[in-house]
Amino acid sequence: MRQTLISMAVAASAALAGCSLIPTYERPAAPVEAAYPQGEAYPAANGAGQVPPAAELGWRDYFADPRLQRLIDVALQNNRNLRVAALNVEAYRAQYRIQRADLFPQVGVAAQGTRQRVPADLSSTGQRVISSSYGVSLGTTVWEIDLFGRLRSLSQAALEQYFASDEAQRSTHIALVASVANAYLTLRADEAQLKLTRETLVTYERTYNLTRRSYEEGISSRLDLRQSQTQVENARASLSRYTRLVAQDTNALTLLLGASLPADLPEGLPLDGKLVADVPAGLPSDLLQNRPDILAAEHRLLSANADIGAARAAFFPSISLTASAGTASRQLSGLFDAGSGTWLFSPQINLPIFTAGSLSASLDYARIQKDINVATYEQTVQSAFREVADGLAARGTYTEQLQAQVRLVEASRDYFQLAEGRYRTGVDNYLTLLDAQRQLFAQQQVLIDSRLNQLTSEVNLYKALGGGWNEVTAQAKGG
Repeated sequence: MRQTLISMAVAASAALAGCSLIPTYERPAAPVEAAYPQGEAYPAANGAGQVPPAAELGWRDYFADPRLQRLIDVALQNNRNLRVAALNVEAYRAQYRIQRADLFPQVGVAAQGTRQRVPADLSSTGQRVISSSYGVSLGTTVWEIDLFGRLRSLSQAALEQYFASDEAQRSTHIALVASVANAYLTLRADEAQLKLTRETLVTYERTYNLTRRSYEEGISSRLDLRQSQTQVENARASLSRYTRLVAQDTNALTLLLGASLPADLPEGLPLDGKLVADVPAGLPSDLLQNRPDILAAEHRLLSANADIGAARAAFFPSISLTASAGTASRQLSGLFDAGSGTWLFSPQINLPIFTAGSLSASLDYARIQKDINVATYEQTVQSAFREVADGLAARGTYTEQLQAQVRLVEASRDYFQLAEGRYRTGVDNYLTLLDAQRQLFAQQQVLIDSRLNQLTSEVNLYKALGGGWNEVTAQAKGG
C-alpha cells in the first residue's frame, strides 16, 4: 500500500512537469501616441518637482477639503458597489481554487459492507446462502494525469480571471473616490447657486418694490413695472430649481456613501479655494501599469490565451487513473487481519478520433475570444488616453477661462452699480438697469459653473491617471 502511494506521488510530479500548449504571450502594442497631444489647449510640459505621480498620491493628500475626506472615508466603508466588487474577487478566487484542485488526485476513504441472501433455486449448492463482505479502501478515482497541460491551462485561465477581478475591484474603488468627489463638488456648486439666487431675489424684490411705488406715484411706466416683475419671477423659478437640485444632489451623495450623511462633518473649504492638488500627467506608457481597468483587460486577455492552450491539449490523449488500496473480509471482525489486504490499479487512456469537428470548433472559439480580448484591451487603452488628454486640455484652458470670468463678473457688478445709480438719478431708463441686473446674475452663475467644471475635470484627470487607490501617498523607494 505504501509503495502504491509513493508511485502515485511520483506520477503526480511527472504530470506537473508536463508540457504546456499555451501560446507565447506578447502584449499588444499600445494603439496610441507615445506622448500626449500638444497645442494651445494643452499646458506646457514642465518638471513635476516633488509631486508624486497620481497613482502614488493618496486621496487624502490630493483632496484638501476635510469634509470631502470624511465623506470618501464613509463611502469606502459602506458603498454597496464596492462591497460587491470585493465579493466578486473572493468568488473568482474560489473558482480558481476549484479549478486548480483538478491538478491533484482527490484522495478519499471508502468503507462498505454487504449482506446478501441467495435463495436455494439460485444457489450453486442447492441451498439458500447468506453472504457477507466488508471492506475499507484509500484511493483516488479517475484522476486525470495532465501530461499535455489541459488542466494547467484551465487553472492558469482561472488565475488570470481572479487577477482581473482584483483589478476590477481597484477600478471600482478609484471610480468611487472620484464619484464621491464629483457629487460633493456638484452639491457645493448648487448650494452656491442657491445662495446666489436667494441674494439676487432679495435685490430684485427691493427693486420691484421701488418700481411699484414709482408706478403708483406715476413716475414709472407699467412697462417698467412688468419688466421688474419678470426679474422677480425668474429668480423665484431659479430658487425652486436650485432647491430641488440641492436635495437631489444630497440624495445622490447619500447613495454613493451607502449611509446617511454624518452629523459631525467638519467644515468644508470654499468652492473657490485650493481644493485639489496638481498632479503630473506622465507618459501614456505609464497608464499600462497605473490604470486598473487596463490591467484587468490584460489579465482577461491572458486568460483567453490560456484557454487556447486548453483547447489545443484536448486534441491529445488524456490519461486517467483509478487506484486504491485497502482491506476486505467476509467478517467485519477480520477486516484488518493478516492477508486481508486488497489493491486496485486501473489506468485509462482516451484518444479522440472522431468528434464531428467539436474540438476544432472549440479551438477556433478560443482564438476568437482572444481576438475579442485584444480588441477590448486596445479600446481600453485608447479610452484611457482620451480621458487623460481631455483632462489636460481642461487644465490648459480653465485657468484662463476662470480668470476672464472673474473679471467679467467684476465688470458686470460695476456695470450694475453704475446703472442703478444713473436710474435713481433719472439719467438712464429702467431698461439699462434691467440689463445690468440680468447680466450680473447670469455671469455669477457662469462663474460658479465654470469653477465646478474645472474642479470635476481635475478630479477626472486624477482618476484617469490611476489615482485614488491609496489613502495616503506611497513612500518613495529607498527613502
